[in-house]
Amino acid sequence: PNPMKDANRDSKSFGHGRGYLYPHAYRDHWVEQQYLPGSLQGQVFYQPSSQGYEDSIRQQVAQRREAQLAALVEGEVGLPEVLSFSPANQAQDRWLQRAMGELGEQLRGVCDHVFTQLMPQRHHVILDLNASSGLLTWEAVRQVPEGGVYSCVRSSQDHAALTEQAMMLSELSRPVLLQSDLNGLAKVLAEQAPDVCFDGIIGRNALMADPDKAKAIAQIASHLSPKGRIVLAEAIPRRAQRLYALLDEGHLKPRLYQKLKTAEDSIYANSDDALVNWDETDLVREFENLSFAVTTTVEAMTTPMTVTEALLDRWFGDHSRYLAHLGKGLTPEELQTVRRAFVKQLRHQTITWQRWILFLVASMGV
Repeated sequence: PNPMKDANRDSKSFGHGRGYLYPHAYRDHWVEQQYLPGSLQGQVFYQPSSQGYEDSIRQQVAQRREAQLAALVEGEVGLPEVLSFSPANQAQDRWLQRAMGELGEQLRGVCDHVFTQLMPQRHHVILDLNASSGLLTWEAVRQVPEGGVYSCVRSSQDHAALTEQAMMLSELSRPVLLQSDLNGLAKVLAEQAPDVCFDGIIGRNALMADPDKAKAIAQIASHLSPKGRIVLAEAIPRRAQRLYALLDEGHLKPRLYQKLKTAEDSIYANSDDALVNWDETDLVREFENLSFAVTTTVEAMTTPMTVTEALLDRWFGDHSRYLAHLGKGLTPEELQTVRRAFVKQLRHQTITWQRWILFLVASMGV
């Protein structure tokens, strides 16, 4: 008999060819590995055990798995929110980026911050505006066992993945999954939850790319109970990490470095781009226009990141949007010089990647 295989079979974990890691040999029965229901090939999922010692720590285990999943599915370390780079081998990149473990811990902290501000009661009904990998949704399920959770899912892929995960819960505990963006959410709620008014509305990067944030905020507010609370965690793309800031100026001639800086900064100064034409003051204004009391904090989060060959190719490959933006201000020869400078200085080096997160709390104060 193969005890490693039996252990994984008994705990309903699935391998994918990289070898099994036996959780019970590790502290708190936790090990960063991949747990694989069909639509989540290469990812982890919500599946706490209720046996033995793990019963006392299953919430911690579940929370850490969910944070790792969010990091793997959503955490494009090294990718500014405003840019989409050339296609990558995501499975390989995710395991190459050692920063994922720390990013998972940061996302767990974001989730904890949201629920600390939300202060839900067991009977509350909560709406997650952007469920994505389910990080906020699964925490909501735990915190309102006598209430209910509705989760807005933007893509069919995410909807399928969350549906599969939800089937592992009891029928009464499952969140109601609503496949829609914010623009269509009102219609979907009218059809599937016409009489529901939410005690809490939460979201992570729910408004970040919305082209009409004022309209989206008004729609969100219309579904909140009079004593309810909205808590959002939004990355601020305008403050995204600049790639030129990672480069030692001495690797380029001063004139070329300044051209690089100007070209990259122009990406974040586009008033027509919904990703970058706002900051925290704009969101606060829209909520206050609806008579909400608003508090905000902005936190910088740093993550160590290894600059791999694959990541450099995503920055400077043939299909890179970043490279296309730079090409508006630099000649092809200058772009090649810039690329060589990045490769020479940063390849295989560990750098510090910085992101800025806005935490916003809105309530009617009644």
